[in-house]
Amino acid sequence: MQDFPPGGPDRAMAHPEFSIVVPAYNESSRIEHALDRILSCVDQQGWNAEVLVVDDGSTDNTAAIIKRWMETHPRLHLIQNPGNRGKGYSVRNGLLQAAGEIVMFTDADLSAPIEEAERLFTAIREGADVAIGSRWLDRARQTIHQPFYRQFFGRCFNWITRTVMGLPFKDTQCGFKAFRRSAAQIVFRLQTIERWGFDPEILFIAQKLGYEIQEVPVTWGHDERSRLSYLKDGIKMLEDMAVIRSNSIAGRYDKAIAEIRDTTSMVTRPVRRNPPVVVHSTQDSGITK
Repeated sequence: MQDFPPGGPDRAMAHPEFSIVVPAYNESSRIEHALDRILSCVDQQGWNAEVLVVDDGSTDNTAAIIKRWMETHPRLHLIQNPGNRGKGYSVRNGLLQAAGEIVMFTDADLSAPIEEAERLFTAIREGADVAIGSRWLDRARQTIHQPFYRQFFGRCFNWITRTVMGLPFKDTQCGFKAFRRSAAQIVFRLQTIERWGFDPEILFIAQKLGYEIQEVPVTWGHDERSRLSYLKDGIKMLEDMAVIRSNSIAGRYDKAIAEIRDTTSMVTRPVRRNPPVVVHSTQDSGITK
């Protein structure tokens, strides 16, 4: 990421309090609605925030739409992956670029309204290192319920995750999570899973590092346009869990964590941005994939 050229630093905030990361792949049909809601909420709430959309090699005009919005919204920035790498890669790429003291990611469908981010921010302010949105802590907050088969497979996957990986959370998969920046800079550098199965891994890593993780009930409504296939992607997520478990048994996470002798050196200095930002890679984790 580059500094602004002379005369250009007023186009973005160098040190925002919050960073909101939105992974996007072929989102031309709903990205404008998402940007409108997020940017309007930022203004209404008075958040000192930047918004980073990570384009995951879209083949439609998602990137062009974002660049057009950037012309009139200095809070908005674009990061472009080197091709289609997956949601996990996109989230990692965005959060490692984020300059806010509290960083979060949200799905482009905004199934959890962006206003609910304040609940995550409050949890971080009150001492949590990681705050994860949950659809299941308070089911009364669900405005549009999933079809029964999605609920069934989702709860089965969560039970397997809790059992196999020792994660005590009711909802690991909700795409609405926030982190203290210092924690995110370490957790996401240790991440190895680049597609749908990354959520349990980052929570597993955060737990291993001893971070305080708070599960927060959020309002949530199912979006029928979800691209997640519970058969195809569900099988892949189970494979990813097997990889995580294998890494853990082999001691790869412990070894990678032990090699971090001075974690402060891993936290990148917030920099001013020269949008759009094209990022071809993020720092390797050092864990065998």
